[in-house]
Amino acid sequence: MDPTTSRSFARSDAARARLHELVPGGAHTYARGDDQYPEHMAPILVRGNGCRVVDRDGNEYVEYGMGLRSVTLGHGYRPVVDAVSAAIADGVNFSRPTELELLAAEDFLALVPGADMVKFAKNGSDVTTAAVRLARAVTGRLTVAACDQPFFSVDDWFIGTTAMDSGIPAPPTVRFPYNDLPALEAVLAGNEVACVLLEAATALHEPLPGYLEGVRALCDRYGALLVFDEIITGFRWSSGGAQRVYGVVPDLSCWGKAMGNGFPLSALAGKREYMELGGLRTDRARVFLLSTTHGPETGALAAFRAVVHAYATTDPIGRMEHAGRRLRAGFEEITAELGIADRLRIAGRSSCLIFQTFDLDGVASQEFRTLFLQELLRHGVLGQSFVTSAAHTDADIDHTIAACHAAARLYRRALDDGGGADPHLTGRPVAPALRRFADPRRLEGAVL
Repeated sequence: MDPTTSRSFARSDAARARLHELVPGGAHTYARGDDQYPEHMAPILVRGNGCRVVDRDGNEYVEYGMGLRSVTLGHGYRPVVDAVSAAIADGVNFSRPTELELLAAEDFLALVPGADMVKFAKNGSDVTTAAVRLARAVTGRLTVAACDQPFFSVDDWFIGTTAMDSGIPAPPTVRFPYNDLPALEAVLAGNEVACVLLEAATALHEPLPGYLEGVRALCDRYGALLVFDEIITGFRWSSGGAQRVYGVVPDLSCWGKAMGNGFPLSALAGKREYMELGGLRTDRARVFLLSTTHGPETGALAAFRAVVHAYATTDPIGRMEHAGRRLRAGFEEITAELGIADRLRIAGRSSCLIFQTFDLDGVASQEFRTLFLQELLRHGVLGQSFVTSAAHTDADIDHTIAACHAAARLYRRALDDGGGADPHLTGRPVAPALRRFADPRRLEGAVL
C-alpha cells in the first residue's frame, strides 16, 4: 500500500483541535507542539513498543527523539515496567523516606565520578535551578554564566534570556560561547559570577582539547562553581555522564531524561561540602535546596534502578551508536547519490543525530525542514531528529533509510524546480519553539 495515500490524520486533527481548547499551545512541552510539525500532519499518539509508535488514526511510525531523548531502552521496556509495577504495588508515596531512596542513591553515586551526594526530583528545571540557588548561597553572588546552548530551565534565570521573556524581569544571567576560553574569562573577570553552567558536549559540538580543563581552571581562579548539565549526556554519552567521558569533575551536576527510561526523575548531584548546605550537618545558614512531594515516589526510583541494571548488564549505548552509524551511512549515501549533500545533511554524535536543511542558496531553511519532516511522516518515520535508542533495530534503520530516500528525492525536486519547498507543503512551515509571537503558526481562535 502506498504510504503517501493511505495515511489519514483525521482523528489526530480532531484531538489536536480539542487540545488547543483545553491546553495552552495544545501540548505540555513546547518542543512537542503542533508548530514543530508539518501543519495538518501532527499525530496524536496512543501507544508505543520499542521504537514503534501508533497514532489515533492507526498509523505506525518508527520514532526518533524517543520522548525528547528520555527513552533510551525503548517504549514499554519490560524490565523497567516490571520493576515499576512491583514497586507501586506496595505504595507510591509515603511520609518518610523509603529504602528505595537509599538504594537508588547508592546506585547513582556509584556511577558518577564527581558526586558525593544526590537529591532526586522530577524534571530538569528543578535541579538546574537548585544548582543555581546553591551556587549563589555558596559564593554570595547572584550572576549566572550560562553557555550559549539551547536550553537549561523553564525558570526565570534562564527563560529571561530567550525570546519568550514576557512577564520576566531581566535576570542576572550572562551568556558565553562554547569552546571559547577567552570569552568565558572575560565574563568571569567582568562579573561576580556564582556559577558557570554548561553542557560539557552536545550533539554538534565536542569540547576542543583542553577546553573543559580550562573551564574548570577558570572557575577555580575566579571562585565560581562549575555546573555540568548532564540531562542529555547522562546515559547517552555514558552511564556516568560526560564527566566520566572527558575526565573533568564539576562541583555540581544536573541529571534527568534517560534516568528512568521515560519515567519522571531528575537529580542534583555534587560535592559534599556544597550539598550538605541543604542538609542537617551544617552550622551555616541552610539552603532550601530541593523539597518535592513526588521526587522520591517509588515508581520512578524503581525505574531508575532497572535502568542502571540494564546499562550494567547490556550495552544500550553501543546499540544506540550502532543504529546511528548505520543511519548516517545510509543517509549520506542517499544525499551523495542525489547530489544534495550540501543542502541536506546529517550531523552529530552517532547516538544523538540531527538533520540539517538548507535552501538553494545554502541558507538554513524551516521550509525545507518542514518538507523533509512531512515526507518522513508520509513514509512512517516520526522525529524532529534522528536521536536513536537501543530499541532501534537494523530493520527499523532500513525502514528509515528508505523513507529518507523518498523524502530526499522530493527535496531534490524542490531545489531543482526553482519554486523552493513551499509549493510542496501541506501547510505553513514549522517555526522555532521559543519565539516571541505565535506567528507564523498562529491558530484561529481567541483574540487577546
